Amino acid sequence: MPQVTVDSVQRAAATPEAPQPYRELGLKDDEYARIQEILGRRPTEAELAMYSVMWSEHCSYKSSKVHLGYFGETTTDEMRSAMLAGIGENAGVVSIGDGWAVTFKVESHNHPSYVEPYQGAATGVGGIVRDIMAMGARPIAVGDPLRFGPADAEDTARVLPGIVAGVGGYGNCLGLPNVGGEVVFDPSYVGNPLVNALCVGALKAEDLHLAFASGTGNKIILFGATTGLDGIGGVSVLASETFDESSGAAQKADPASRSAARKKLPSVQVGDPFTEKVLIECCLELFAAGLVVGIQDLGGAGLSCATSELASAGDGGMHVDLDAVPLRATGMTAAEILSSESQERMCAVVRPGDVDAFMAVCRKWDTIATVIGEVTEGDRLVIASGGETVVDVPPRTVAHEGPVYRRPVARDDEKQDALAADDPNRLPRPETPSELRAEILRMAAAPNLASRAWVTDQYDRYVRGNTVAAHGADSGVVQVDEGTGRGIAVATDCNARFVALDPYTGAQLALAEAYRNVATSGAVPLAVTDCLNFGSPEDPHVMWQFEQAVRGLADGCAVLGTPVTGGNVSFYNQTGSAAILPTPVVGVLGVLDDVATAVPSGFAGADGDAVLLLGVTTEELGGSEWAHEVHGHLGGRPPAVDLAHERRLAGLLAAAAADGTLTGSHDLSDGGLAQGLVEAALAGNRGARIDLAPVHDDVFSALFAESAGRVLVTVGAAGAEAFLARAAEAGVPATRIGDTGGRSLVLDAVGGLVLDELRTAWEGTLPARFGPADLPGA
Repeated sequence: MPQVTVDSVQRAAATPEAPQPYRELGLKDDEYARIQEILGRRPTEAELAMYSVMWSEHCSYKSSKVHLGYFGETTTDEMRSAMLAGIGENAGVVSIGDGWAVTFKVESHNHPSYVEPYQGAATGVGGIVRDIMAMGARPIAVGDPLRFGPADAEDTARVLPGIVAGVGGYGNCLGLPNVGGEVVFDPSYVGNPLVNALCVGALKAEDLHLAFASGTGNKIILFGATTGLDGIGGVSVLASETFDESSGAAQKADPASRSAARKKLPSVQVGDPFTEKVLIECCLELFAAGLVVGIQDLGGAGLSCATSELASAGDGGMHVDLDAVPLRATGMTAAEILSSESQERMCAVVRPGDVDAFMAVCRKWDTIATVIGEVTEGDRLVIASGGETVVDVPPRTVAHEGPVYRRPVARDDEKQDALAADDPNRLPRPETPSELRAEILRMAAAPNLASRAWVTDQYDRYVRGNTVAAHGADSGVVQVDEGTGRGIAVATDCNARFVALDPYTGAQLALAEAYRNVATSGAVPLAVTDCLNFGSPEDPHVMWQFEQAVRGLADGCAVLGTPVTGGNVSFYNQTGSAAILPTPVVGVLGVLDDVATAVPSGFAGADGDAVLLLGVTTEELGGSEWAHEVHGHLGGRPPAVDLAHERRLAGLLAAAAADGTLTGSHDLSDGGLAQGLVEAALAGNRGARIDLAPVHDDVFSALFAESAGRVLVTVGAAGAEAFLARAAEAGVPATRIGDTGGRSLVLDAVGGLVLDELRTAWEGTLPARFGPADLPGA
């Protein structure tokens, strides 16, 4: 008798009681039950793998969706007018004029970077770059907001050099300038560093591409690198669980599909930037030739994500044959192929008549490309392997209709009230001129304020030749159009201590600082991306922090007129029960009609320029760098935020930059006016004589308070009075506090600090802690 073949789906239907390791894959009992209800049977091994990765916290946003909807509620039609793509796409896209558009996004790769610092950080860069590529854009710049434990902690010494090398190694090999970011040290990040990666891309508006599988009969082509065993379990377990308290790393479960010989394979992806560089050029040629209907990168959840999201967003179903997937490991099961997070891969939807031309372009770039399926009628995603049907699911249930949790939200009143009551004004302060002088030097050398050159010198900032400003400036500035000089400015910011004291206000302060940093370059702030890093969503207080931060950010964007175009949520950033400080990193993108008008940072003009302080200083020390560095203190209230003032300030700065009034500018934030003056003097290699009396009647507060909404600017002496009048007309408080010149920073009531002395203090900290830097080409 002929043998009757029973495929995986049929076997699953015939064996409903067969045990499955869904808990080890990160699924809850009720989630597994829901999968059974959706399918009308138990899932196959491959289906279980798909649902487990796609319903993970990292991919499904199941704990944050109910709160993220507030962004849509607060975005006005006016705010949407410049948006070409927003939340829900691979990256946000905004029009910047002259037919140009820019796409940008920031995303986390935190836990992988703790487990394997170099590859975790490197593949974080690679992943965000592919998100930008998937929008049809050429990536033009990257950035890296980073956070670590104390600079002298053993954990930091292990992870920081590898993470920095990974960011630099991958970005440098791609030929992308690294134009901005942050390096922040705090005890809460011990065992859980934050590695957030940002990328900006440019495209003509008509070249925008989206992720959807449309057109019955259109082919699905997988192209780029081959598929291996690296990264399996990365998003379902590694990025969606709390780190184990004793080891500092999550105890990783192995997907059930793995053989015993594979049980210890790493969950961290392995990147190849040279393959990705070729893939960028290949994609751009495919886009230019009109050969792509829809496209999706393969990042977290790999082929499971790409196929289910393309099918879910399309107008039909999809059939895929995993036997056609090029592999670099032998004997891979269907579940492993679907879960692999091997890097440098893309998935395109191509018309049948364009397949040969598509393949020809890929051959030109020596890029592996294979037809693995096609768009079908109906509404099912069907995947075959070894002649069997191993997946037969409604794609929306995998990609877009996962669990949605309304986690308990509760403010920990005892904890939060104690923080608010712990007033930093009680802390001992320096009083005499010599004590104040010593404090300025100490703060200049503090790990959170000292020069980042040890880090940033490992990054190529000027490759491609369009970088106007990068590290050391308040924002990165990159030219987009060589013909007109049109360009963009981008900055990321977040003082997590402010957020811990008051999540709503703290998130708005992060927004205001990034917005202000873009404005100091002379750019007009246009749009926002975010990377919301928090502890476990199963902790009601963490969810309160998250809810308040989201509402603060959304309400703030409504006032500023800058929509959130997309971003990332990263939960479970904690070791055991100890969560990180809530860290909603905010990125702001602004537009310059001509980058030639960009304002340089610091005292960059000439001797004799007038130094003006825009904004008002009050005695605000809660969450300040002085309290943190000198006393290890966190308490009180964060600075007040006035977003209407920030908008007026940005308008004044943009207008003054456009007509060439400003010779330099510098945002005041961490470390207050004292640190701002130090950085401005060192940036311009020029001293100044400063009168602190107009700033605040208390010298200490004048120096170290961190009141928001302040910018230090310089103008030619002859134009100072006219600019002060202009500021008054714009409703921006402005005070002349000194003049530039000389080789010392001279502060009344304090004395002089020679620039060489300041530079020694400022530049020495990180090299002393971490040794020689791994410089490119060395």
